[in-house]
Amino acid sequence: MKNIIIDAMGGDNAPDAIVKGALDAQREFGISITLVGRQEEILRCLNENGASETSENIKIVNAPDVIDMNDDPSTAVRRKKDSSMSVALGILKDDGGDACISAGSTGALLTGATLVIKRVHGIRRASLAPVLPNGGRGVVLIDCGANIECTPEQLLQFGYMGSFYSESMLGCVAPRVGLLNVGTEETKGTELCRKTYALLKKASEDGRINFIGNVEGSDLIAGGVDVVVSDGFSGNIILKSVEGCAKVLMKSIKGTFLKSAKGKLAALLIKKDFYELKRQFDVSEIGGTALLGISKPVIKAHGSSDARAIRSAVKQAIGFIDSGVINEIKSNVEHMKLGSAEE
Repeated sequence: MKNIIIDAMGGDNAPDAIVKGALDAQREFGISITLVGRQEEILRCLNENGASETSENIKIVNAPDVIDMNDDPSTAVRRKKDSSMSVALGILKDDGGDACISAGSTGALLTGATLVIKRVHGIRRASLAPVLPNGGRGVVLIDCGANIECTPEQLLQFGYMGSFYSESMLGCVAPRVGLLNVGTEETKGTELCRKTYALLKKASEDGRINFIGNVEGSDLIAGGVDVVVSDGFSGNIILKSVEGCAKVLMKSIKGTFLKSAKGKLAALLIKKDFYELKRQFDVSEIGGTALLGISKPVIKAHGSSDARAIRSAVKQAIGFIDSGVINEIKSNVEHMKLGSAEE
């Protein structure tokens, strides 16, 4: 039985939403959960949801401290060793569970995962790889904020890792990998883009990935690419723009239907289809973002996660464990290194 370790104190709605979502997932997916955080608060939440620590497959690990958004990510994990996030990562390191989920500080989780769990040997930087809606399986955007400045080798590794993730988690056959740029021509973009293009093209010619060239921002949602490689600065702007557009779009569609009696009648007729459309753009349905390059499964849930989002993050973690992505990265890491950078 899989055991998912959950930072119960991370995020805007902790611990109530975190515990409820974890319990919903535990009951639905038949897993065990380890809730890490302030014991009394977690026990209160369990009792309010008809459960207790004595319930089967539920464990509480007390962690009195919390890493908040004002803490410096680079020092928080070292300084707050008794925080829920630090303790949860430590449990995963010691094989006390199969995956770790936190809705806390992204920077702290990335730093903690790198220091405590460690990267796969040979991977230069771990990366955040969210799946964005595109009308199909979704498109993997890697990186979306973990690495503001990147080297060509790091972007090459992102391409490999994103491809493995898309194939194993989303079921894409020979995922189409594109490099985010300001135009599709090979000579477009910065020196970083041009050097990365050459590395990805060589990997494609060697039959290791399916690189289709440069892609523009509009291509992400159009469905012509499965993995988009980017530095974290540009990727984060893309991610936040897509999230913002999705919210505005859904609000505008709803407002249009509610303007008149005719619109309300039409809304009733397509209610089921509309909710399916809304679900595709709902962050709570996606659950979280995998940290690729870390040697064990770590999922970053959205900071504003509600119970439904945590339940979805647990589902994603289960899929991540079963996918074999980490082993695929380990098996191919020698092809992803240029041999010049330090480990």
